[in-house]
Amino acid sequence: MKKILVTGSDGFMGRVLVKRLRAEGFDVTGLDLAQGDITDPSCFEKIGETGFFHVIHLAGKTFVPDSWKDPAAFYRINLTGTVNVLEFCRRTGAGLTYISSYLYGSPEYLPVDENHPVKSYNPYSHSKLLADNTCQFYALNFKLRISVLRPFNAYGPGQPSHFIIPEIIQMVKDPSVSEVQVMDLRPRRDYVYIDDLVDGIFRTIAGEPGIYNIGSGQSVSVEDLIKTVMRLSGINKPYKAKGAERQNEIFDLYAGIEKARHALGWQPKTTFEEGLLKCINP
Repeated sequence: MKKILVTGSDGFMGRVLVKRLRAEGFDVTGLDLAQGDITDPSCFEKIGETGFFHVIHLAGKTFVPDSWKDPAAFYRINLTGTVNVLEFCRRTGAGLTYISSYLYGSPEYLPVDENHPVKSYNPYSHSKLLADNTCQFYALNFKLRISVLRPFNAYGPGQPSHFIIPEIIQMVKDPSVSEVQVMDLRPRRDYVYIDDLVDGIFRTIAGEPGIYNIGSGQSVSVEDLIKTVMRLSGINKPYKAKGAERQNEIFDLYAGIEKARHALGWQPKTTFEEGLLKCINP
């Protein structure tokens, strides 16, 4: 039975991934804050460094507004923690799947493929960009088997409430909320269901190493998201934008996913409506 280490195993993505890996017959070791801090290299000694075939690195800080308040924490965890994971892989010979983020900023063309220029526009994305680059450096110079996944907007049951889909579902379903209010109705995003993202991660274990976008290949506006949630839930409420456009707002963004289709045999299987229904009625 092949051993896999999953950092961030108790998070939204990690819980679904660990369940899938164990169902596929892997011996999974989880590494979360309860087991150790990845910014401390000694935490890897506690789990042992023998027998691991692959590492899937999910651990990190993700909430963009917090990155402006405490940027040092994001660099420490997202960059230094990733270097420690890479060093673990270098010592053990394990392969690595690193979960990056979409680093493309305002798109120069659509769909955004893996050759699109990358950029950072807040401390969170800068920390992820540096970690993404470091993974590529280790792959090239230390001959490690590394895949970098750049998922777009993942969603699914159990996602933290500050993300837009659970936030909108909560407002629609809560009888004490008379009107759904969002910052802006216009932005369009590419939403990928958590099971499809986990399937992409799973396929990198034996797949061709590389950089891969994981998304649905289409975008949905915030307004269409609200309308769809109301239609699927059978609840109708007025809705409006607060008229507070975010600085450097991106109004349309969706992934080019042909590389993952061809190299990994991956494609999204869950339609947006199917995914939303599972979130509305978990």
